[in-house]
Amino acid sequence: MPHPGQGAEVPAAADGERLDRYVALLTGSSRSAVARAIRSGEVLLDGEPVTKGSTRLAAGDLLEVRFEPRPDVEVPRPQEGVELVVVHEDDQLAVIDKPAGLVVHPAPGHPDNTLCNGLLARYPGIARVGDPTRPGIVHRLDRMTSGLLVVALTPSAHESLVSQLAHHGVERVYSAMVAGHLAAPHGVVDAPIGRSRRNPLRMTVAAGAKQARTHFEVVEEFGEPECTLLRCRLETGRTHQIRVHMRSIGHPVMGDELYGTVRPGVSPPRMFLHAEALGFLHPESGEPVRFTSALPADLAGWLDSMRGARPAG
Repeated sequence: MPHPGQGAEVPAAADGERLDRYVALLTGSSRSAVARAIRSGEVLLDGEPVTKGSTRLAAGDLLEVRFEPRPDVEVPRPQEGVELVVVHEDDQLAVIDKPAGLVVHPAPGHPDNTLCNGLLARYPGIARVGDPTRPGIVHRLDRMTSGLLVVALTPSAHESLVSQLAHHGVERVYSAMVAGHLAAPHGVVDAPIGRSRRNPLRMTVAAGAKQARTHFEVVEEFGEPECTLLRCRLETGRTHQIRVHMRSIGHPVMGDELYGTVRPGVSPPRMFLHAEALGFLHPESGEPVRFTSALPADLAGWLDSMRGARPAG
């Protein structure tokens, strides 16, 4: 990220991106804070102040920001109409089966219509649980990742679940279709993950970053296109962990527009990553609980088509 008063080239990955959205992602500031900075002449492209946040960036543009990051994310409000599939709920927690496309909590570029907004409408008490900008949230799923996550409904449940996550006591299992065939039927990717210096939208394997471990096992292999269905178990929970780790060993997740490749007519309808199982100790009883989620219809349909395309043998 450029420091105030310094410029940085816009990377190819941000070519065509809106200026206000990119600056918000780059600085961690809210879109409203970025809009104010643009109006004040504090954002420049190729040395000239920009007047419209909707300006489209081009790779190689020299971007300069002249304000300190302003992460003034607003506290989310209750919002009816947000899709919530509740797998389980009790006095302490709720387990949600999140659809692909739903953002978990407000962030720059996504101020509302998030899972948090829907949770506040259904469980008003979570406004006092955890971080007020992401109430009840103890772990996240990427926007285009579907599947299970647990939400704390009380401060004590939040404390317990956060502690279990920190001590690797939560079971998180994902179905992932990756490009190519792996050299071994199972293994572990043990590589630290941090934010990319070249592209703030991406994470990357980097020495000295946060420890990250992903266990994987082969479930099924396909030939056209050559790809492999994996079951991945997270030991840690870094941002984009499976996506980054699989890419780092040469097998990016199929349909991943940020870390992989998308081939029309060959790739799945969206990123093939689904949180299929979630297990932990119940914060109140201390008993182990485990929940599962079937592969959603869009991914299941594509998988069936892949199986149907196999030559008879």
